[in-house]
Order: sequence, then structure tokens, then C-alpha cells
Amino acid sequence: MRDFHYALIHDKTWDSEMLRLIAAIYKEAGKQELYLKQKPEELEKLVEVAKIQSTEASNAIEGIVTTNTRIRQLVEEKTTPKNRDEQEIAGYRDVLSIIHENFDVIPITQNYILQLHKILHSHMNNPAAGKTKAVQNYISAAYPDGHTEILFTPLAPYETPEALDRLCAEYNRVIGNGEIEPLIAIAVFIHDFLCIHPFNDGNGRMSRLLTTLLLYQNGFYVGKYISLEAKIAKNKALYYESLSASQSGWHEGKEDPVPFIKYLLGTILAAYKDFEERVELIEPKRSALDTVRMATKNKIGRFTKQDIRELCPSLSVSSIESSLRKLVAAGELVQEGAGRATRYYRTG
Repeated sequence: MRDFHYALIHDKTWDSEMLRLIAAIYKEAGKQELYLKQKPEELEKLVEVAKIQSTEASNAIEGIVTTNTRIRQLVEEKTTPKNRDEQEIAGYRDVLSIIHENFDVIPITQNYILQLHKILHSHMNNPAAGKTKAVQNYISAAYPDGHTEILFTPLAPYETPEALDRLCAEYNRVIGNGEIEPLIAIAVFIHDFLCIHPFNDGNGRMSRLLTTLLLYQNGFYVGKYISLEAKIAKNKALYYESLSASQSGWHEGKEDPVPFIKYLLGTILAAYKDFEERVELIEPKRSALDTVRMATKNKIGRFTKQDIRELCPSLSVSSIESSLRKLVAAGELVQEGAGRATRYYRTG
């Protein structure tokens, strides 16, 4: 069985782009610590929004969907799921909550990963829940025109348990010894996890949950306030492209993980930038109109009401709609389309 990538990257020299990404993330993480001390109560408003967006987006990447109303009911009220898609969504909600509340006491071992996988499928009768795959699986991509492509053939089922054990052991070793920059170690872990593809169902969702868990454990808390899953969903094609580029030659130990590492670091940095943007909009004394006005000034080109809702989680939908109408009436915004097709753009 091939060695995992930590041995291969231990002495690797990283290019300037990689170093800039890492430095920028650390800078933003430092700013976040300051914001958390200054506005702890206000920032809690971002947590529930992020939970909803993360649950919705990570499942949507896999084609698991329901209405916006039901997503909110499932995540906020923990209502009973009505169908298979909602059962999948409720399972993701449960694992995400466990990670949010207990990340510091969840060891990175095969046993714990299997337990999280079992919880992911706890709302349905899935005999494979909490077990590594029993049949060969494949990584494939679905494209807008409806066709799918096999991008990669993961490890065989009989190889999977030992591979997962070794991956966890090597990650714990390099993190414990401080051998490798944690952000790179996390990206390599997720990359190799996806190459192993240990489950017959739920690999993508588990990889995103584990990304959040590993980031939290290493002091990067942005995923609590900004949905990393939503970022990935918006650039799904780039996600598949970077993963495919990094997987070539993996079985022979000749792969180049850099495209996927850069992709994940870029996603994390983008989330931190969003966090800073949203923090500026959290001001209890500011009127709803002024808050929405500030939010629109952060948008370039056309944007939707949902885009503004994401930036203004403390405001109700009716307050946002009212403010947008006032800004259109005042000539500050132009409205195009109607209903779900409604878009806005700034006039200056």
C-alpha cells in the first residue's frame, strides 16, 4: 500500500502563492480573535445563519435538497424530517452541531470518523452507516448538461480500513510534532481522505465536516460564522477540477496535492474576508435601511435579496425587502426582473 503524502511533502518548498495564502489566513484569523472579543453577542447571530447555509450547501452539492423554509425548520427547530432528502439533511445538521460543541474532545481516529458517519445517517435505515465501504466506489462529477464523468478510482474496499487508520495516525503525528504547517496538513488529510473514499455514501459531506473539525482544532474558527460549504458549492466546478488535478498519480505516490491545497486555502481565506465584511455590518444602533445600504455597497454588479440576507443575518426578511424597495425608490439601486428572478445593482 502506498505511503500517504505527509512523508512526500515534509521537505517540499512551497511557492510564493502558497505562502501568501497561509500568511493571509493567519492575519485574518488574528482579526477574528479581536472581533470575537469586541462583539461576542452580535457575532452569535452569524452562527445560526452559517449552520443553515452549511447544511443546505453541503447537501445540495450531492443533489440533496429541500425548500428554504424546511431547511430552516430542520436546522433551527430540529423538526422531524419528512422524506429521504430531509433525513440526510437532519443527519448533517446533527454532526455539524456535535462538531461545533465538542470539536476539542473529538480525536482524529477511524473509530470516531465511523461514529460521525453513523450519526450522519442516523435518521434513516442505512445498514452501511458507520462502516467502511463494502463495494468499489468511484469519484465522479456531475455537470450542468446532465452528464457525469468518473474522475478517479479510489482504494478497494479491503484496503480501506488500514488506509484510514494510517492516514489518521500520520496526521496526528505531524500535527503533534509540529512537523508541517497545520493548514497544509489539513488540506492533505482531506485530499487523501477523498482519495481513499472510505464510504459507499457520504464521502463528500464527511470530507466537508472533517474540514470544519480539523480547522476548529487548529484554531481556525471561521467556519462557525461563515459557511465554507456554501463557498465550495458556489465554485463546485473548481472544487472538482482541483481535486482531479491533485489525484492524478495518487495510487503510485506521484500525485501533486498543490492544486487542491491552494483551492482549500483560497476557500478558507475567502470565508475570512466574508467574515470581516459581515462584522462591519453588525452594529445594533444602525437602522435597517443603513445596514442594507452598507451591504449593497459591498456588492459589485448584480445581486439578489438572498445575497443581502447573507450579509445581514440580524435583519428580518421583511426589513430587508422594505429597505431594498426604499433604495430603489430613492434611485440608489436599480431593480431588474420579478419574483425569484429579481436582481439589483447600484447606480453609483
